[in-house]
Amino acid sequence: MSNDPMEPEDLATPEPERDPQPEPAPARMEESEPASVVTRAGVVWVATIAALLLLILLIVFIIQNQGAAEVHYFGLSGTIPLGIALLIAAVGGGLLVAVSGAIRIIQLRIIARRKASARRVSGK
Repeated sequence: MSNDPMEPEDLATPEPERDPQPEPAPARMEESEPASVVTRAGVVWVATIAALLLLILLIVFIIQNQGAAEVHYFGLSGTIPLGIALLIAAVGGGLLVAVSGAIRIIQLRIIARRKASARRVSGK
């Protein structure tokens, strides 16, 4: 061997010693941390909390809008608090949307049944 620092023998890194025993397998995630599972009860719980928060906001809205509003509806007239009038209007609009949506769903189901029965008849 020479004393030259640039020789390949001096630059080579020694191989690390190998452990004769294999490393233990890492613990499964299921054992260490339970997986997050969405259940119906959990969904209902979250929906209930959201509904309660919405109800609180609605109560605050009604309390802050106590001014009288004159309402005329199909020949009837009267005065009610503005917050209540807006709440009634919103509920009425929601009912209209729900009824029209239900009618459309029923129409689509009828069409789907007709197509399914036509396929069964033509397939036989």
